[in-house]
Amino acid sequence: MRTFPKLNQAMFRKRYALRTLHLISIWSGNMKAGMIGLGAMGAGMARNLASADYLTAVYNRTASTAQSLAEGLGVTAYATPQALAAEVDVVLICVSADQDVLDVVNAVAATVKSGSIVVDMSTVSSETARKAAEILAEKQAAFLDAPVSGGVEGANKGTLAMMIGGDADTLEKVRPVLTAMASSITHMGPTGAGQNTKAVNQIMAAGINQAVTEALAFGQAHGLPMEKVIEVISGGAAGNWFLEHRGPTMTRGAFAPGFKLALHHKDLKICQAMAGQIGASTTLVDKTLADYQQLMAAGFGDEDISALYRLKNKV
Repeated sequence: MRTFPKLNQAMFRKRYALRTLHLISIWSGNMKAGMIGLGAMGAGMARNLASADYLTAVYNRTASTAQSLAEGLGVTAYATPQALAAEVDVVLICVSADQDVLDVVNAVAATVKSGSIVVDMSTVSSETARKAAEILAEKQAAFLDAPVSGGVEGANKGTLAMMIGGDADTLEKVRPVLTAMASSITHMGPTGAGQNTKAVNQIMAAGINQAVTEALAFGQAHGLPMEKVIEVISGGAAGNWFLEHRGPTMTRGAFAPGFKLALHHKDLKICQAMAGQIGASTTLVDKTLADYQQLMAAGFGDEDISALYRLKNKV
């Protein structure tokens, strides 16, 4: 039987002990979480994680943003994703685009501890989710694609709806952490299913945006009292969250972002590509993308998606 040098045996015992302690921390619920990406959504989620005593580490591409938030929350700001991943049990990601996710996952994979869980809450393609899972599997780390819906309000209030792709047992291990950010957590199936579900959400959001902005512009053109229009319709069969929360602001010409138009444009491009792979209809997506492109060209990309009202309202 082959024997190893004493130094190697000692190193093995140390690594085994560290991994055992790491797994115990996850199984016992005493998990340390780190957040990568502190934009409008990520910052709100980080605050809720800190309030629930899970957050210990943050990273943001703009270091000053991470440092400022870390000081306010009493956690550590790390200079790189690699440094953060080496110190936590759960790595949470909230960035903008597919390549951003893969760049972060590759960085995390360099130092992530075996048995760790990486949860990506960005909106990307299901193909990107599967690539991320493969990268992390080589390091014996689990991956969940967990896109969210609910906008900045939901992120700040901890009331996001989260749609999960990946292993169901992994989800149950990390559910206490996710509950600090979301009031609805649903397992949708294998890796990528969360992102496929988010694509459904984003297509539906485009349709609601088209319908509400066009209908309210119609009402305003007829000189109706828009506050009363919104109130009465919100209480009926056509009522919806977007009408109730964005109707009053858009009819006053205010478009402070809850969900930036340019980000929805990015998401709908993903939906368009995914639909093309299966031959699904993209009539609504195509129309909304064209409208958004017109608004972005006019400088309104950083406004809320309700800025679509600008194209509908002829008053």
